[in-house]
This record gives sequence, structure tokens and C-alpha cells, in this order.
Amino acid sequence: MMLDQKTIFLKSMAQNKKLILTAGPSITNLEKKFVYDAVCNGWNENFNGYLLKLEKSFKKFFNIRYALPTSSCTGALHLILLGLGIKKGDEVIVPDMTWVATASVVRYVGAKPVFADIDKNTWTLCPESLKKKITSKTKAIIPVHLYGHPCDMEKIMNIANKYKIHVIEDAAPAIGATFKNKLVGTFGIASAFSFQGAKLVVGGEGGIVLTSNLKLYKKIKQLAAHGRTFKKNKNTFWIEKVGYKYAMSNIQAALCLAQFNRLKELISKKRKIFSWYKNYLKNSKNIDLNEENHPAKSVYWMTTIFIKRSKKRLSANILAKKLKKKMIDTRPVFPSISTYPMWKSKNNYFSKEFSKYSLNLPSGHNLSQKKIKYISNCINQIFS
Repeated sequence: MMLDQKTIFLKSMAQNKKLILTAGPSITNLEKKFVYDAVCNGWNENFNGYLLKLEKSFKKFFNIRYALPTSSCTGALHLILLGLGIKKGDEVIVPDMTWVATASVVRYVGAKPVFADIDKNTWTLCPESLKKKITSKTKAIIPVHLYGHPCDMEKIMNIANKYKIHVIEDAAPAIGATFKNKLVGTFGIASAFSFQGAKLVVGGEGGIVLTSNLKLYKKIKQLAAHGRTFKKNKNTFWIEKVGYKYAMSNIQAALCLAQFNRLKELISKKRKIFSWYKNYLKNSKNIDLNEENHPAKSVYWMTTIFIKRSKKRLSANILAKKLKKKMIDTRPVFPSISTYPMWKSKNNYFSKEFSKYSLNLPSGHNLSQKKIKYISNCINQIFS
């Protein structure tokens, strides 16, 4: 029996014993050059050379006054809450679909995380759900630009301004994303980005705080350095308050800087990967892709699918197992975080359905169009 071309293609790709991974950075000679230089020369009087360059690059790109590299995005968010004086008795609204760190940092300062649902179209913080969660105790909102797609920052900022509530952007995977041509990370009083090893811009680990508020910047800078004073008339090791070890290393900064210098290229490849998926999955009636909603412009850190309600509906877990047999790695989306045992929260949010029926597809920088076609054809075949 003659096999059609599609079947032959799928069989030939499936014979490849190497797993197609979900994520992976793009490392070039530039990264190697910067890191090698930091390892060899970034000591003594040059101990923070790449840190200063990274700060300068971010301030220029975002047109913002202050930037502080940190050991992680979690640390960056924690510092912002501390700097704003968020404390026990306060409430901070977070989306129910995010990495747990967004809510954990609220607990770190003794405050209560309050969970709002996500929008069914953007899969980010729903403004209508947000409004219903505001009380007299609400002191901050942390919108998350999930998988690189911006929240509706216009509506969120209007709500926050009306009730005089701080907005802290968790822009962990969204460096370069925009809403109405304005970069995410520049809407609220402060923002945090991530350089974790699977993100758009990698540093192995790390984060950065952005703000134009001098008072806040001075507080978080001191807190990130064990509470050390930066006053010229004081001893170098004089400590004024209990602080934290949230500094980024110069070697990490070297890798981050090289990656950030290639930002346009890295975003372009992520958008290209999404466009390939969109083309090859365009006839599927069983799934939705995380396509950007105008006027938002996504960086598509992760291409994500939502399995729609139908007779052929599969859970994301079952689909992942079927794809794994075809040597395709996937990544589950975050659980609805209000369902974790440490929170006493009950709801019937869309985020719960989204968690059960959504999946991150392979989205690493080094993926080829041929592999995206193979992955898409496998998905189409499963739902056929």
C-alpha cells in the first residue's frame, strides 16, 4: 500500500530518537565572549562592570530612571513589595494563572494574596474579575504578562488609579512585549523581569527591577545588599537595617547583557516559531493558540494551545503523553494557584479549566520549521 507524503514525513521524523525539547536558549560567540571576559577580568575594580552595563542598557531601552539587577525575578518582586511597605493586614491581587512566586512574595511580607480570574481571550488578569476583588485592604495589583502576552494594561491602570492602588508588573517572560506601543514593565510603579534559564533572555538565573521612583529605588537597593548603607560618610560595611542577599553576580550580568543585545533577533525567532505553528494548525477546530490580541504585541515566549470543548476533547495531560510517544516534549501550564493547599481559597474560575486543557508546545530558539511542522502534524493527526 502506498503511503501519502504526510505519513512518510511523520514516520521519518518519529524515527529520530532525540526528544524535541520544550525550551532552550540561543547561545552565540557573543555570550561566550562576554562571559569569558567577566570570568577573566571581572574582579577587584572591575567587579561590577557588566552589572553597570546591564543597568544602563535596560534604562535606555525602557526609558526608565532606575534598574537594579537581582538574583531572581522572585527576589525582585519581594524587594518591590518590601520597598512599598506592603505588610500584614494588606491584600495584593494576583492572577490565578501564574507561577507561584507571584503569590508567594505576598506571603513573604505577611500580606494576603487575593486571586482574580484570567480573561478567556488573553489568558491574563481579567479586569472585571480584578474589580470584584478590590477591598479597603487592597494595596497592590500584580498583573502577569503570561507567556509573553501583555495584559490589558489600560483597563488595569484605570482601575488602579481609580482606587489609588499600586501596580507592580510581573513581566518575567515578556521583555520587549508592548501594549498600545508602550513597553510592558513601564506602566506601574515598578516591574520585575526574569533571566531564568528557560526565559526569552537568559542568565542562567537572575532578575531585574525597573522603576522611575527614586524613593522606592533607594529602599530596594539597600534591602538587596543586606541593608548596607551607601552614604559616603559611613564605613563600607555599615548596615542600617536587616536586608537580603539579592544581588546578581557580574558573570550572570555578562550573559544577560549579551542576550539583551540580541533582543530583537530573539523576539523575531519566537514570533517566527509562533507563525509556523499558526500556519500548520490553522485548520484545527479543536484547539486555540495564544495569539496576540490587538493592541497587545506578544513576544511569544511560549507557544501555548487550549483544547476546546468538543467530542474529541482531551486533557492536556493525555495529549502530552501522546506527543511524548512521538518524541515531542511539552510543558504543562501552571495549575490554578488558588487550588494549592497553602491557600484557603475557593472559586470556580476559568483558570481551572485552562490549567486542565492547556499545554506549552516546544518553543526553544533553535527549533527549525521542519520540527514545528512535524509537531503540528502530530497534533492534527491526534485530533483527526
